[in-house]
Amino acid sequence: MGTTSLVMLAILVVVALFAVSVYNRLVRLRNGIGNAFAQIDVQLKRRHDLIPNLVETVKAYAAHETEAFEAVSTARAHALGAQTLDDRAAADGETRSALGRLFAIAEAYPELRAVEAYTRLQTELADTEDKIAAARRYYNAVVQRFNTKQQTIPTSLIASALGFSPREFYRLEDDAERDPVPVEVTR
Repeated sequence: MGTTSLVMLAILVVVALFAVSVYNRLVRLRNGIGNAFAQIDVQLKRRHDLIPNLVETVKAYAAHETEAFEAVSTARAHALGAQTLDDRAAADGETRSALGRLFAIAEAYPELRAVEAYTRLQTELADTEDKIAAARRYYNAVVQRFNTKQQTIPTSLIASALGFSPREFYRLEDDAERDPVPVEVTR
């Protein structure tokens, strides 16, 4: 084997090791995106599990507010049925908006705000909203790292050939949905 053959073999080995390294890094990031998305789902499920209890508690004091209860139930159903990232983001915004209306109604009933079950649910929901926001931030951070890795040289030279494509960020649909759900804990 000549010197030229050894040099060519060494170059091929280096290129192969580089391609394997790039592939493994992109797979780790892609799996991180899946994990981050699952964390959003876990927190959204927790929110959806709290909603029926909250609605029942408020119903006991404001039974005539059926439109708000239906809006919350409809938003919850849409959220539970959402499959794609865009659908989940839209349903998330719809749920946040419906919950905001529900809490606005609850503010008109001071006796409701004094009920321990209601304040506990408000506290749990506020905690859940914080966790959802953190999960969204983490998801978007991993997506940014994944997309940046794919779009920078030298990874960009082989990422598409390896079957990787950019991912979408978790975005809220409109500016009103960017505001936090108004949750006021009274003690």
